[in-house]
Amino acid sequence: MKYYKVIHVFTRMKNTRSNLWLSSLLISLLFLVSCRFSSSRLQVDVSEVPLEEVVIHRYDQALFAIPLGQLQEGLMQIRPQFSFFLNTDLSDSLKINNLKEYLTNIRTIEFYTASRERFPELTNLEHDFTDAFRHLIYYFPDATIPRVYTYISGGEYEHPVQYVDSVLLIALDAYLGTGFTPYGADGLPLYKVARMEPDFILPDCIRILGEAYYPVIYPGNTLLDQMVDAGKRLYFLDAMIPDYPDRFKIAYTEKQMEWIKTNESQVWAAIIENQLLFASRGSIIRTFMADGPFTADFSPASPPRLGEYLGWRIVKAYMEENPEITLQGLIGENDTQKILSGSKYKPSK
Repeated sequence: MKYYKVIHVFTRMKNTRSNLWLSSLLISLLFLVSCRFSSSRLQVDVSEVPLEEVVIHRYDQALFAIPLGQLQEGLMQIRPQFSFFLNTDLSDSLKINNLKEYLTNIRTIEFYTASRERFPELTNLEHDFTDAFRHLIYYFPDATIPRVYTYISGGEYEHPVQYVDSVLLIALDAYLGTGFTPYGADGLPLYKVARMEPDFILPDCIRILGEAYYPVIYPGNTLLDQMVDAGKRLYFLDAMIPDYPDRFKIAYTEKQMEWIKTNESQVWAAIIENQLLFASRGSIIRTFMADGPFTADFSPASPPRLGEYLGWRIVKAYMEENPEITLQGLIGENDTQKILSGSKYKPSK
């Protein structure tokens, strides 16, 4: 508002050439300053962060390229590059036979064939990982950059991404899209199948990686505690992949994102008016935090995990209102009431 007042005063000055020039200059400067302060603090420059372009190692392709009649020899050849998978006794005939059964299984072949067609190359994803990991180093200079592998799980839907011993594992067959018929045949609910698109690979990976920097612990008992904890984890994604669409970070459809943006103030009002913010009953927590096709106490058009979204909004507001707080400081702050009050969160109607 103070910028507006200054501009207003100058626009009422006498219409002289010098005053017009000075007024235009001041307006331009104030516009630039106001843009600078209104831009998100997450838009950081990582171009100078030293990191080579990420290479995704395709264990899936290397493994299926081996002729079955030369499986043992082929495994020995690729083992130096894929020791994470093949650090075992390759002279053991039982292990070789088990792997051969995996490679000849009709289901495995179907999943691999579809993955090969959907992901002939991963150049764009490699670029995205490079940018994300540069952000990771920016915020955590001592971070260990993981080695990234892809493989075929054969339908390991519960853990499509894993982070183990500085290795990031991606089951490509868990991201073949809504049109992949085995998903429906396996009885997966539609709301989960909707998240099995390639665009979810990066945020899923960064979310799992984030647990190394913000370990999963049981947050406080209240709804607010649960909301803020979830919001902090989403804000970690914001910091690592700031330009990635929000709906993929929180796993909402476009229509669900539209619904919550339109109804955010009403959902918040319902929580406040019913004094639910500090409630700890399991039924209330589940209503606002549990996953599913939608939030039962609201419209069928609503997204699930409304508390997670509101917690995200609270944390975002808190970090914008308090620019001196670092990402590490946010992660280490356990006083959720302090975060709420410091956020000055109040959704517009």
